[in-house]
Amino acid sequence: MMGRRGSTEPRSGITSSIRAVSVRGEPPEESQTAPILSGARIFSIEAPRHVSKTAVSKTAPVASPRKPSVKVSLVQMNSVNDKPANIAAATALIERAVKDERPDWIALPEVFDFIGGSRADKIAAAEVLGEGPAYRAMRDLAARHQIVLHAGSLLEKVEGQDRLYNTTVVFGRQGQEIARYRKIHMFDITAPDGASYRESASFKPGESVVTYEVDGLVFGCAICYDLRFPALFEALVAKGAQVIVLPAAFTLQTGKDHWEVLCRARAIETQTYFLAPGQTGPHQTATDTRHSYGHSLIVDPWGHVIGRASDGPGIVSARIEPERIAKVRQQIPVVSHKVALPA
Repeated sequence: MMGRRGSTEPRSGITSSIRAVSVRGEPPEESQTAPILSGARIFSIEAPRHVSKTAVSKTAPVASPRKPSVKVSLVQMNSVNDKPANIAAATALIERAVKDERPDWIALPEVFDFIGGSRADKIAAAEVLGEGPAYRAMRDLAARHQIVLHAGSLLEKVEGQDRLYNTTVVFGRQGQEIARYRKIHMFDITAPDGASYRESASFKPGESVVTYEVDGLVFGCAICYDLRFPALFEALVAKGAQVIVLPAAFTLQTGKDHWEVLCRARAIETQTYFLAPGQTGPHQTATDTRHSYGHSLIVDPWGHVIGRASDGPGIVSARIEPERIAKVRQQIPVVSHKVALPA
């Protein structure tokens, strides 16, 4: 159904054997359990389909049809303070993913359309959704290639204000908008290197918890700093989320220590596939150069990393297996075990 708006652990009880295949014909090393993308290399990961060795008698019940998997591709970018260049880079990477990976669904990172510059530069680069060049370009790509496109996030103008929304827009296979999510949690912190971030000075927080449906799977929306707030992810699961998407521009300083552990924790807690496409590399602001961590991740519901990017722009892909979600939730039914605690 199309959308509506809206460290392997061998003792874990569930193992995730991954077969990595390089689309450029470079065989992965035998010891690898997940691929690493370097620069703009592209890897595809597919979990093998297990076939029971038990003989089936003529009187055995017919098994229910296997739910189809959904192939996903994450685009990792190094966006800059040049909007036309960023749209061109995103377009090229999406076109490449379609050609080499043939995914059903593609996601971009946070603020793929513009990052860096001054506050005034950001406001000038923002657009009214439905009218601006970033929105139109992503809409047209989704329709042309008949893919679902989770367009990371882009800078959205707030009517009558000099602040912006940091907004995810999702397009269906005919180019129709099927979801819109505005980042809720504002990144107002001082990093370990002393760099100060005050997202709330330029951005207005959103208020809605957003999900959408693709091919019978419910996807939940979050953006970057939202990662640190488990209540949002509990709310997404309460709305039926089986896959959670978190476009990000995680700082290098925090990313190297917190990125993977938080993504895996959210996947384990929610028992969802967790898809996190990131920005990578340097971005020039009005006063200094800042760096994003990259290392885009695809994590399965058991917390195994089944797709990982390294440094530099590129693409990482994997398959979402609905049976995997159901199996994990059946084995450890955390939702039914949840206890409401007193305030």
